[in-house]
Amino acid sequence: MMFIVTKILGMLLTPGALLLVGLLGGGCLLWSRRFWRSGRILLSFLAVFILALALLPVDEMVIGPLENRFPVNPPLPSHIDGIIVLGGSVEPGLSIAHHQVSVNETAERLIEGARLSRQHPEARLLFTGGSGDPIQPDLREAPIAAQALTDMGVDPERLVVEDASRNTYENAVFSQRLAQPQKGQIWLLVTSARHMPRSVGVFRSVGWPVVPWPVDYITGGPASWINLDRWIQRLRNLSTGVHEWAGLVFYRLSGWSDSLFPEP
Repeated sequence: MMFIVTKILGMLLTPGALLLVGLLGGGCLLWSRRFWRSGRILLSFLAVFILALALLPVDEMVIGPLENRFPVNPPLPSHIDGIIVLGGSVEPGLSIAHHQVSVNETAERLIEGARLSRQHPEARLLFTGGSGDPIQPDLREAPIAAQALTDMGVDPERLVVEDASRNTYENAVFSQRLAQPQKGQIWLLVTSARHMPRSVGVFRSVGWPVVPWPVDYITGGPASWINLDRWIQRLRNLSTGVHEWAGLVFYRLSGWSDSLFPEP
């Protein structure tokens, strides 16, 4: 039940959904004889607001603190016991439909996981990710990701696959049960930089002190206050950032994370 609630809240509490509600409300008011002026004001405000979000780097202000919370490429000891790669980078439906691995914009998780695995042949590589779709629970990511990782040179004997988790909390809980990490072992956690604070908080809450290895950055490049070419991407990034901040709050209130904004 909690999984369904989180999915519904995740869809509703996004800038896109809220803007859509505002546009629909403004349109309805516009056709009202009594409140048409209010509708015109609301729609005008939303038009200017959307334009500002599209042209200005508001998304970087929202996502930047998340992505910069943990250092990139931290120094590592010579021996690593394991590497955890969080799911979210494979599109199971597209992969099955076209009989080849289809990935999305977070594919760096897989690529970096495979690279780290080659650098540390002594380490196990654990991929965790089932189906995040409550309507199609059988479309699981892990089997397809495992094939992609082996195609990239990962030894199947070192690969551990967790395919039942549906969210970040279950990633940590189910992976811990499967891997049985011992005290003093060093495990890297590979996920998108913006997702790392929430992920680290969850793994710490279950008693697994992982080493964060953030990838898949979307902020930090050359700044541009007005960039018409990126306006759609800015809106998408903003939605992603708001989702992560809301996730941090929800996970803390649910007791799934050890702190509101985990730090190194």
